[in-house]
Amino acid sequence: MTTVAEMPAGFADKVLAAQSTFRSVMDAMARPGTVQRIQAVSGVPAPMMRGAAAIALTLFDQDTPVWLDSRLAATMDVAKWIKFHTSAPVIADPAICAFAVVADAAALPSFEQFAFGSGEYPDRSTTIILQVASLTEGPAYELRGPGIDGATILRAAIGVPDLLDRLALNASLFPRGIDLVLVSGESVVALPRTTRLVAKEG
Repeated sequence: MTTVAEMPAGFADKVLAAQSTFRSVMDAMARPGTVQRIQAVSGVPAPMMRGAAAIALTLFDQDTPVWLDSRLAATMDVAKWIKFHTSAPVIADPAICAFAVVADAAALPSFEQFAFGSGEYPDRSTTIILQVASLTEGPAYELRGPGIDGATILRAAIGVPDLLDRLALNASLFPRGIDLVLVSGESVVALPRTTRLVAKEG
């Protein structure tokens, strides 16, 4: 019983597209605040963005539990698509997920509900893939931290009301903490746990 328009679709060229997407995500993590383009994906069920779907096809597998927010879980289409293409288990408990995919930024659960990792295994934490309205327009943020030469400015309509407070607390937990990947359409920006954000005027 396949459906979701009888699946396949996904990457046109699985290997090359996955390699390209992986490089884009790694470049985004290495250079926080820079906007990277993601390889296009077709046949993606709404409301999942094509960039988020490309990251899923590249990074998810049977060993990466995935949590979906209520907007993405409102129908079974997104969960079915993820399971069909990646074999990743879609779970109900965000505290044990390797990845969380969030379509409703305003209702993003507190970071404490996700996995921060441990002192011995800081990599056993959640990466949140957060769909946002824009990565080129919106409030201005100054970013500092590893991978940034001094400071860089990001303009983005992220939509998380207490974003700066969350990220400040997150940074204080290093080496534990959440890594955040922002997606808008086919564009991506990474905010690793080491990145500090300050709101800019104007």
